[in-house]
Amino acid sequence: MKPISNKTIKIFWPLLLIFSTLVFALAANTYRTQHRWYDEDTLERGAKLFQDNCVACHKANAEGSADWKMRDANGNLPPPPLNGTAHAWHHPKATLVSQILEGGSQYGGTMPGFGHKLTAKDAEATIAFFQSKWSDSLYQQWVKRDE
Repeated sequence: MKPISNKTIKIFWPLLLIFSTLVFALAANTYRTQHRWYDEDTLERGAKLFQDNCVACHKANAEGSADWKMRDANGNLPPPPLNGTAHAWHHPKATLVSQILEGGSQYGGTMPGFGHKLTAKDAEATIAFFQSKWSDSLYQQWVKRDE
């Protein structure tokens, strides 16, 4: 058997590293959605719904306003992050669905309700999208609070 040349090793190892990283990333994403209440289809639908309805205020990656804890001149709070860095994870899914459909006024906020254009299933898909931004440990804390 012919020994492997240094040139082959220099080409092979970086490719193996890239391939392994991609496989790990795909497996981690699959693991994440398999151990959460939503599936890939719901997540994809939620991403589209979030883009169409929420990005203007909550930003593309659900990061919300940087100063979300500071009231404006009218005493209103700006849109909070939904990506796990604020308080959305403190609320049960039913409360989050209600806030999306009915708006934030019932909680002292200014977010409009989207019940005229979204269903409860749409609201849940939207929640799936921003929950996909949460770490696994934060998601598990939410699950325990929501039980």
